[in-house]
Parts: sequence; structure tokens; C-alpha cells
Amino acid sequence: MTQWFEGPLAAFDTETTGVDVEGDRIVSAALVVQDSAGGRARVTAWLVNPGIPVPEAAVAVHGLTEEHLQHHGRWPAPVMEEIGRALAEQCAAGRPLVVMNAPFDLTLLDRELRRHRASSLAHYLEHVPMCVLDPRVLDKHLDRYRKGRRTLTDLCAQYGVALTGAHDAAADATAALEVVRAVGRRFAGRLERLSPAELHTLQAVWHAAQARGLQAWFARNGSEEAVDPAWPLRPALPASRAA
Repeated sequence: MTQWFEGPLAAFDTETTGVDVEGDRIVSAALVVQDSAGGRARVTAWLVNPGIPVPEAAVAVHGLTEEHLQHHGRWPAPVMEEIGRALAEQCAAGRPLVVMNAPFDLTLLDRELRRHRASSLAHYLEHVPMCVLDPRVLDKHLDRYRKGRRTLTDLCAQYGVALTGAHDAAADATAALEVVRAVGRRFAGRLERLSPAELHTLQAVWHAAQARGLQAWFARNGSEEAVDPAWPLRPALPASRAA
């Protein structure tokens, strides 16, 4: 029997104007769908004119300048609608959705839908269950004592996955998908009896525990940085705080 990590998967990734999920914007996004391990990947990509300045620090990461986005990007409202529908279609088809550091990308998408469509990600997924596989959470739980960083680049090196064109949404989504397959193979004895839906539930618990550990580490080192335990989507802020 084909294990879930060898079967159909989809992956989603974004490039943005920054790292603030409440205020920053999506400038590019990609959805990668693969029906089986080693199969041909189908890629849908979006380029967005965010309507706000693109900081130089963000351009240094993904290379998408404000001028390029103004000339080639589309307005956010129709793009966010298309992305919301595309993710809902994958969920309705029963494909697990791979999202590296899901609380960032999915929360930012949710805020963009609220901003430009007066909607939410939950609205698009109202009638379909979302099943997310986050390679960062999986790796951190299954290999918790390994030292070092756990960025996508680090995970690709750890699991022998080629990452060509890092910080391109399609390339990053493809790499994250392959990392999840590799994690599944390496830890098959612990994962093969769990369904993706069961893993979705477990990852919420694992991420919360990981967040508590990181928060305690920050406290011991005198940092006031807050770590949000919510996964895969952070709850919306009250209107007074989000403004």
C-alpha cells in the first residue's frame, strides 16, 4: 500500500514585503501539486503588485523590485480570490497541503483575504477540511535534539533535497514538498500508521510545545519577544489592535 508521504501532495509558499503577518503583503505565491513521489509537478504561480512600497530588505531576499511588481504584478484582490479557491480545491480533493512555517504563510494569506476580499481563509475552507503538513514542525518534533537552524535551506541539506532558486515561491514550495516526503521516509516507523489528518492534529500540539520551549528560552536570555503557539493559522487580532 502506498504510504501518504509517497502519494498526492500539494505545497503552498509566498514571498512577501516583510515578516509582519498583520501588516506586510504578498508579492508572489505558488501552488505546487504532485500526484505521487517522483511525478511531474504542476505549478500555479501568482505575481502581485502589493500597492505599497517594497522594502529593500525584502527585495534583497526575493529579488522582486517595486518597479517589476508594478509592471508585471496583478492587483491583490483577484489574486487572493484565486489563491483561496485553489487551496480549497486541493483540500476538497483530499490532498494534504505542505506549508513550511505554516503560521506565517497561511496567516498572511488570511489577512490579505480580509484586507482585499472582506473575507477569510476559513470562509474558503468552510466546507472542506484543511490538512496541513509543516516540515519545520515535523522535523523539530521527530529529530528534536539535533542542533542547528531549521530553515528550509537547512532542512533541504539535512534531507538531501535539491533547492534551486531559493526564495522563489515555486522553488520553495517544491522543496518543502520534497522535504516532507523525505521526512516521511526517514521516520516511516513513526509516521506510516498516522494519517495526514491525524498528523495535522498532532502538529498543532507539537508546535504549541515547541513555542513554549522557545518562549522559555527567550525568557532565560532576557528577551521579551513573544512566541505564538497557534498552528497552522494565528487567530485574527481584534479590530482595535489590527488597525
